[in-house]
Amino acid sequence: MDPTLKTRTISALKAALPDLPPRLQTVAKYIVDHPSDFGLDPIRETARKCGVSTYTLVRMAGRMGFDSYDALREPFRHALVSAGATVERPDWIDSMRRRGELGQVQAEAALNTMAIVQRSLERQSAGEMERVAELLLEAENVYLTAVRASYALAYYFHYVGRMALPTLQLVPRHMNSAIDELNMAGPGDVMIAITFQPYSRETIEACEFASDRGVKLILISDSEVISSAFRPEAVLVASTVSTHHFGCYAGAMGIIENLLALLVARGGTAARRRITSYEELRKANNAYWIAQK
Repeated sequence: MDPTLKTRTISALKAALPDLPPRLQTVAKYIVDHPSDFGLDPIRETARKCGVSTYTLVRMAGRMGFDSYDALREPFRHALVSAGATVERPDWIDSMRRRGELGQVQAEAALNTMAIVQRSLERQSAGEMERVAELLLEAENVYLTAVRASYALAYYFHYVGRMALPTLQLVPRHMNSAIDELNMAGPGDVMIAITFQPYSRETIEACEFASDRGVKLILISDSEVISSAFRPEAVLVASTVSTHHFGCYAGAMGIIENLLALLVARGGTAARRRITSYEELRKANNAYWIAQK
């Protein structure tokens, strides 16, 4: 089988998505976001996860030019054979399971965290991450926006990243909206938006506003398919699968750490000098607690 068929199918689904009927849009987005599950699950399970009928899945296959549903799924099944690496389960996981009900909960959460970090990082190609780092370093201004739970990721990214990337600005500041802060943004600028399902209205509207101003968009999200109102320059996709009700952000943090490492390395001597100056400033102002001797 052609090893590029899965990639070409995903690209075709993305291109077709804006013109599909609502139910087929749901299916297309599910396939793009969950290619491994789509290749692994039987048709009834995929229909349940999508919230559609099996007939809708068959219609999707026909719409994309495949003779059958199995023909549409086959490239994804084939990819699992060559890329089906799983996270090794260390001995301490089994020991944790034997601690009772809460031990089992903790063990499942630990395995899930390790798995999504691996899945998130293995999706990031070296070439694409390097391209994103170059876009950020070459921009006149870099805006970084997120709200609610995602804001914690953005705050950390800004706190560390501004030492290597002095043009980095966390928006909104104070009680403004992100759009207020983007009023003077233009084609020479880049905006990083961090958002995960359910997507924040404020963040999506900020992306639309920035796109209209000619700002290049970089998304850190759980999907490449969010809104047809803007076209990102790059999407760094993180898995957020969780064993509890809320998304697990360990994979997104892994991507951010990788990007920070690239920015510091690419920033060279100037970045190292800025990092040193921040450390000296904090020490001079007693920012760090020191135990009494």
